[in-house]
Amino acid sequence: MNHHKHYQSIENRTKDGKTFLIEGPVEKKVIEESEFDEGLVAFRPPDQQRKALLKVADLDESRIIIVKEANKIVGYAIYLYPDPLERWSEVNLDNLLELGAIEVSANYRGYQLAKTLLKVSMMDDAMEDYIIITTEYYWHWDLRGTGLSIWEYRDIMEKVMKTGGLEWYATDDPEICSHPANCLMARIGKRVGPDAVHEFNRIRFKHKYMF
Repeated sequence: MNHHKHYQSIENRTKDGKTFLIEGPVEKKVIEESEFDEGLVAFRPPDQQRKALLKVADLDESRIIIVKEANKIVGYAIYLYPDPLERWSEVNLDNLLELGAIEVSANYRGYQLAKTLLKVSMMDDAMEDYIIITTEYYWHWDLRGTGLSIWEYRDIMEKVMKTGGLEWYATDDPEICSHPANCLMARIGKRVGPDAVHEFNRIRFKHKYMF
């Protein structure tokens, strides 16, 4: 599959005088030439997360959307093929991508940047060729930093994902089923064929016919 990527961007000016550029998919060079905010610590220390982004940027299928204030990256969203250890990689679909990570620096919360990252992600018409999935596990959520309960965080997370057109999908995946707050969300592009949708449904319910 040819992974066509068409750059999109939105500039947001806030009431308190900040200006954010939300752009992507960006090339590796943009990440190399940008600073990385110290509040980006959800997955690993900022310098290590920056290195991880640079590795992802080398993958043909990857799509990286970023939020910048001046020359500083304060948020990002990453789309790439599912982890080889996850069930979602078991289907032979070159048009199934996972929202592998979305993070906004704790120093920049309250600006609706996660929603805008998803909005810019889906502005590229090429996304209509893909099935986009995200697997949400409550143990990855920043409950302590936000002060939210599991269900309050889940509600906000769902609203953010819906900004990008992702909807809740049922599955029998054991990890997702291990807690009622966990969930699978997905967006099926307008040009995705019925065979691909069938394969996606098949992998969602691996044990459907086991009695």
